[in-house]
Amino acid sequence: MNLLSSFPVTRKWPAQHPDRLQLYSLATPNGVKVSIMLEETGLPYEAHLVSFDALDQMSPEFLSLSPNNKIPAILDPNGPGGKPLALFESGAILVYLAEKTGQFMPLDAAGRYETLQWLMWQMGGIGPMFGQLGFFHKFAGKDYEDKRPRERYVAEAKRLLGVLDKRLEDRVWIMGDAYTIADIATFPWVRNLIGFYGAGELVGIDQFTQVTRALAAFVARPAVDKGLNLPRRT
Repeated sequence: MNLLSSFPVTRKWPAQHPDRLQLYSLATPNGVKVSIMLEETGLPYEAHLVSFDALDQMSPEFLSLSPNNKIPAILDPNGPGGKPLALFESGAILVYLAEKTGQFMPLDAAGRYETLQWLMWQMGGIGPMFGQLGFFHKFAGKDYEDKRPRERYVAEAKRLLGVLDKRLEDRVWIMGDAYTIADIATFPWVRNLIGFYGAGELVGIDQFTQVTRALAAFVARPAVDKGLNLPRRT
């Protein structure tokens, strides 16, 4: 019996390669954080599509792994102490993979905590605020007669982009010359804001020249280009 067979999630998404890390995800801004990280690190993994159209995220098998019914989630057969480890929440997974591989996280304590602060900034600010703006600009919220909610999130998105633009003024990446999990967490959301959500003009993205410069460098990375499209829709 392989190490993963006792996890209910593998009944719905059987592992073809149970010796590899298993990713359960969808190509959303949060989901691609982990597929990009896995591509960047070179860790062998197997990607499983969690289809929102089929309500896979509400299945008992997925909930056994991710009780908050959100993607992404992972199952690593080679976790700490050689035992399988199941994780949900994209930020936690990025930290785990960075520490597992010794990549994309500063090794010194001060640099590590500074990177974590920017990761938390994305998790608590960029993600939720950009997501709300997407709802009010692209999805059902766009039909609300009262435009004050949308304008609130437009203003907050602009403020956050300003924070990021200022941070990048004298840096190649968020942490300086080194590309880290802070970048892997942040730039999929920036890309989504101006791409899928179509809110670039709304937030005045052209005025944030450092953000657009770093975003272009981000999407030009081969691992990013591949990870942005994983798991593939069938």
